Amino acid sequence: MPRNITTDQLAALQASNLLPALFVTATFRTGAIYVWTGFGSITWGGHTWLGVGTLGSVSVIEEGATVEAKGITLTLSGIDTDLLADVLNEFYLGAPAAVYLGLFSEGRTLIGDPIPAWAGAMDQATIDVAGESAVIAINCESRLLDMNIPVYRRYTNEDQQLDYPGDKGLEFVSAIQETTIYWGRVPNSQNNI
Repeated sequence: MPRNITTDQLAALQASNLLPALFVTATFRTGAIYVWTGFGSITWGGHTWLGVGTLGSVSVIEEGATVEAKGITLTLSGIDTDLLADVLNEFYLGAPAAVYLGLFSEGRTLIGDPIPAWAGAMDQATIDVAGESAVIAINCESRLLDMNIPVYRRYTNEDQQLDYPGDKGLEFVSAIQETTIYWGRVPNSQNNI
């Protein structure tokens, strides 16, 4: 996917000391969460992003030359087992999730807006309980998977009214289905069709 990178971000990518961070947003039943891979809180895009440090991770984000849906896995570890019921009740299938790549300057300030790295929907959550803490891994699928879903829409007036009530652009489509249209001269007889 093409990305808009500022000159400052390009310079930070080419610098000998690279200071990246990942910003992750995921939607749950009570709303979206905003976390990043550093420590402390950062305000960006009108949201406060909570730092999860080494407790959170994102699997490798892959892209290829072909149009192919590639998913990722978001992992959060160190969760108290008493909170697992709350976590399970919050998760729902198909909720949006996105990952952004942020770059920092030597002074630890965010350079421009983070770059979109991946977007899709949450697919399946797995929980691994070990002792008094748990690890939650959420598999996420790319938005490209929607290309496999057939679209049952037609160029009819009824279908057009679903999106644009009162529009008359497709009003006569059904009337022209059996109409013979002559291109050029009109034939002189019935046998000359």
